[in-house]
Amino acid sequence: MATKVALANQDGRPKMPGIVEKVVDQWNEFTRFLSDVRAEMRKVVTPTRKEVEATTSVVIIAVFLFGVYFFLVDGIFANLINQLLKKTGGLQQ
Repeated sequence: MATKVALANQDGRPKMPGIVEKVVDQWNEFTRFLSDVRAEMRKVVTPTRKEVEATTSVVIIAVFLFGVYFFLVDGIFANLINQLLKKTGGLQQ
C-alpha cells in the first residue's frame, strides 16, 4: 500500500492531506528563498570611500547640468508660447 502512495507522487514523497502538504510546500519554498537571499548577500561588495565620493560628485554635477538645461528649455518654450498668444490675441496686456 505504501509503495502505491509513493508511486502516486512523482517526487517520491508520501502523499499527505491537502493542508499539511501546502504548509510543507510553503515552508520548503520559504527556506529555499532564505538560502537564495543568503547566497546573494555573500555577493554584495561595499564600495570604498573613494568610489562613493567619485559617484556622488558625478551625480551632483549631472543634477546641476540637467537643472540648467531644463531651466533654459523652459524659458525658451515660455517665451515662444507668450509670443504665440500675443499674436493670436489670447494674451491680454
